[in-house]
Amino acid sequence: MQKMPQWADVVLIPLISLLLAALLSALVILAIGENPWSALKLMVDGSMGSTYAWGYTLYYATNFIFTGLAVAIAIHARLFNIGGEGQAMLGGLGVALIALYIPWPHWSIALLGGAVGAALFGAAWALIPAWLQAKRGSHIVITTIMFNFIAAALLNYLLIGALKPSGSMEPATGRFPEATHLPTFQDMFSTAETALFRGAPVNVSFFVALLACVAVWALIWRTRLGYEIRAFGQSESAAKYAGISPTRIIVVTMLISGGLAGMMAINNVMGEAERLVLNAVEGAGFIGIAVALMGRSHPFGVLLAALLFGFLYQGGAELALWTSIPRELIVVIQALVILFTGALDNMVRMPLEAMFLRLRPAPKPARKTEPAE
Repeated sequence: MQKMPQWADVVLIPLISLLLAALLSALVILAIGENPWSALKLMVDGSMGSTYAWGYTLYYATNFIFTGLAVAIAIHARLFNIGGEGQAMLGGLGVALIALYIPWPHWSIALLGGAVGAALFGAAWALIPAWLQAKRGSHIVITTIMFNFIAAALLNYLLIGALKPSGSMEPATGRFPEATHLPTFQDMFSTAETALFRGAPVNVSFFVALLACVAVWALIWRTRLGYEIRAFGQSESAAKYAGISPTRIIVVTMLISGGLAGMMAINNVMGEAERLVLNAVEGAGFIGIAVALMGRSHPFGVLLAALLFGFLYQGGAELALWTSIPRELIVVIQALVILFTGALDNMVRMPLEAMFLRLRPAPKPARKTEPAE
């Protein structure tokens, strides 16, 4: 029996957690002598006040959608994939190889090829931790976080060696060919009279991220595999009794999760940088954990949470630029949101569950039946 309505779990708990984080953030801003209301207005204007601002907010949100979906689908199988950072790095490597070494006639075909390459490389990087979990019992948290460091070292080795253009001093690949450049929102929505999203990096991969949300929803709730993933996540012993192979579910789920994390590279590598550089992921793999937790591992919730963190990233950058609030304090504000929506979830959940239980009407007593004469 549910202790609270579904809408309260999906909407009310994240909303209250967000308000608590905002309140504590306001106190922190007030403590350093800044006006919290002015800071909030600046964040809103800087992240949503123009098409340029929206362009950066949606660009960050696109990254967080992919990494959030990667964590969310693993959570449904009760797996905690915190290797999205490394999987996204390897996805970038896949995109770079696809873009640099295969001639493409048009960006639309290059986008399909880049998405496949990114997903394959991300999935391959998740395969070894998945196999170790399924066959050797190695905890997925330990192996995936270790693989983040291995991915960073591998990428560093390749970018100062085999992939660096001759004569270049920068640890980065060469520019991708013109045919692989993805159209930005400025290219897609500007007119001769009005330039929209001027200079913003948001591009067509945002729509790929939306399609990924729909695909993950259909997979989890409309397919047999999705049912098996959820069943395994609810009870491994019951799933085994029903004939569901734990090894297959662990490996397949982690392959899908790694592939989704890797597909982030079509946005930041193929769409924005148009080359592979060091630190291209910029922590988006770890932010995906908070996005999945706040979104309750539901694709629609992940979308909303990704938009929120896109707002925090772009609004925080504006705060650091136009006020005396240091960049480190912006990270603290983002951390407070993660803290309240993730680690302190039960602090909000338990009082609400108790309240809804008290408000629930008492069950009617069973009617006594008279014995037949």
